[in-house]
Amino acid sequence: MILAVWLILLILGGMGAVSLADRLSAGSGPPPGAGSVQADALLEDGFQGRSAVTIAMVVRDQDHDMSEPAFDSRVRGAITAVLGDPRLGATTSYGWDTASPEQRLPFVGKDGRTVLTSIGIGIDDAAATTTLPSLQKELDDRFRPQGLEVSLVNIQAFQGELTEESAAALAKAEIIALPAIVVVLLLLFRSVTATMVALTTTMTGVVLTLGVLDIVAQFVQLNIFAQNIVVMLGLGVGVDYALVMLKRFTQELSAGNPVGVAVERTVATAGHTVIASALTIVVAVAALFVVPLDTVTSLALGATLAVAMAMLVALLLLPALLHLIGTRIDAGRVWLPAALRHDQVRPETSRWYRITERVMNRPVWWLTAVVSILVALAIPVLGMRLFTPDARILPATSTVGAGVDTVARQFGPGAASPIVVVLEARTDRPDAATIGDLTSLADDLRALPDVAAVNSAVPFLRAVSPSDPSAALDPAVSARVPPDIGAGLRHYAADDNRTFVVEVIPAQPSSDDKTMQLLDRVRARAAQVPSLDEVVGGETARGDDSNAEVARALPLVFALMLVAVYLVLLVTFRSVFLPLKAIATNVLSAGATFGVLVMIFQYGWAPDWLGLDHAGALFFIGPLVVLALIVGLSTDYEVFLLSRVREEYLRTGDNREAVARGMAWTAPMITGAAVLMIVVFGAFGFAGIMPIQQLGIGLAVAVAIDATLVRVIIVPAAMQLMKRWNWWNPLDREPVPAQESARHRDSSDRPGATTVG
Repeated sequence: MILAVWLILLILGGMGAVSLADRLSAGSGPPPGAGSVQADALLEDGFQGRSAVTIAMVVRDQDHDMSEPAFDSRVRGAITAVLGDPRLGATTSYGWDTASPEQRLPFVGKDGRTVLTSIGIGIDDAAATTTLPSLQKELDDRFRPQGLEVSLVNIQAFQGELTEESAAALAKAEIIALPAIVVVLLLLFRSVTATMVALTTTMTGVVLTLGVLDIVAQFVQLNIFAQNIVVMLGLGVGVDYALVMLKRFTQELSAGNPVGVAVERTVATAGHTVIASALTIVVAVAALFVVPLDTVTSLALGATLAVAMAMLVALLLLPALLHLIGTRIDAGRVWLPAALRHDQVRPETSRWYRITERVMNRPVWWLTAVVSILVALAIPVLGMRLFTPDARILPATSTVGAGVDTVARQFGPGAASPIVVVLEARTDRPDAATIGDLTSLADDLRALPDVAAVNSAVPFLRAVSPSDPSAALDPAVSARVPPDIGAGLRHYAADDNRTFVVEVIPAQPSSDDKTMQLLDRVRARAAQVPSLDEVVGGETARGDDSNAEVARALPLVFALMLVAVYLVLLVTFRSVFLPLKAIATNVLSAGATFGVLVMIFQYGWAPDWLGLDHAGALFFIGPLVVLALIVGLSTDYEVFLLSRVREEYLRTGDNREAVARGMAWTAPMITGAAVLMIVVFGAFGFAGIMPIQQLGIGLAVAVAIDATLVRVIIVPAAMQLMKRWNWWNPLDREPVPAQESARHRDSSDRPGATTVG
């Protein structure tokens, strides 16, 4: 019955998973109250060639230049096609097509055959992200055979193409990850049947999660990265939980228990560990919901659903499969060399027991050495920089990327992504003083470093009324101006005659350090205008507002994670100090991981043959998501290990022996789980686009650090130094229970007696 229900759900989930990609966006905008969002709202109506979503349209004629009569008609044909496309709901344009022949030079590139036109469209951010990629392909198919290169360039076009690149990278990562998972599972289980069961349950969890996400996406706007995190984390955690459950099941069978009893004991013991693990990760990731960014909440939702579904599959579907398969779980045995086999032995003869004993013999030395290494790895974090990805992260084959490159070559690196200062006069009818303030602002901004140009309504106001520029705003006067001057005036002054735009064209790309510094200077100067209220928008401001939101939320998110983890471990182990030790190791592990990420992606120290993108900074939401998952996964392994250590301690009262035996029982399973996680995360790290590269590599590094330096050295050394204080709890009648669970004395040495799978 259970299998039939799961089969029906799997079919429904698969149908949803197929349609999910069409419901997701790549938007990563700031929260509604940010200045850049307010600026977009002010641009929505009243301007020519502008709207809340504005496109920079680039047309390059490969066969003609501006001196030839055919050039104008060919370029106008492409512009007319875009303006008339009903999917865009284009309102107006400003550029080559609105300027008189003698006024066109500002809109012509250096080669004399490339023109730039600004188009305001009538769809919102999310719709533009979905529409622009398909329209761009149609424009390529239509005009490229005619010798015209037509590109639609803006942040939404970039994000739309990022969605498609993300889907392609996801498929590539799956192709890499699945065979690698099969190899690792065969090494761990030495059984084809067990491997297939683990893969079946894992893929079931991923498909069902994508199906649920498809339902959610019909009501809530979700980012494309939600799909990536579901597949990446769903594969990693799903295989992890299958490993825990299957290992325990085979141990119970080897102890002579019937299949029914083995399944019951597996659910009661390893199932309990899976629940604790899933709860820990979900609690840690849930802290991300306090960040008011769609991208972050989408990632948090995807991660939460992936882990919760992996847990449900492990607790409901997997036991049903185990009942059905029974003792045939070891069918299809795979021969392995003795060096690769790990046969269950008594803990005292295990190499992990010997390693732990060696560490606990010199705990201060080992602890100092490893902590020093982790602190050294964390030092680069002090110089960590965040950035919002732009078109430079797209592959060379990207049409949007090619359009951005064309704009940069012909008009300058910042021409397609100006800093937009939107100003509202404090009076209904701006006077000469207001226009004087506008003029002073434009002049001062032009004098700032790293400014290529400043555009405003001032030249057009002066062209209409040289003696009194404010008089040009009189409707009776502005109605009589020539069309090209009127178009320029309304591109920088709205129909209400009290809302103005000053465009600052940076000399560098939108996310460059110098452009970010310029943004701060522009904001500071614009805030000093006495007669005008200002907000600053544009692609650079949009990214900076998102970065600022992440920076503000990071301390709160970190605090919530640590408090949640402390409480989970306090309840699980009834110890005051063990959770504090876990938090300290989480901080060390996270610091070292971020340090490695800075060295790879910011400093560019990774070898070129690895194919990792050197962005000069970290993806702005990367630290938040990686931190949440590091805390969750690290505490996950803490639960695996300390559950067994606590059982041994309650049985013997000997802290040192309990740690050594606990390590001996759990280290093979933790190591196997870590290898699987590293394989999955690494596959996404090397196959994904830059943001997913950083998430995948970051998680792979974090798991490697936690499963080796932290779990093998720091934990035993610290527990040896803390001795009986490891288990102190003021609420217990006896601070150090040493004889509880004496009933386990005769059975806990059996392979089937562990409590962690």
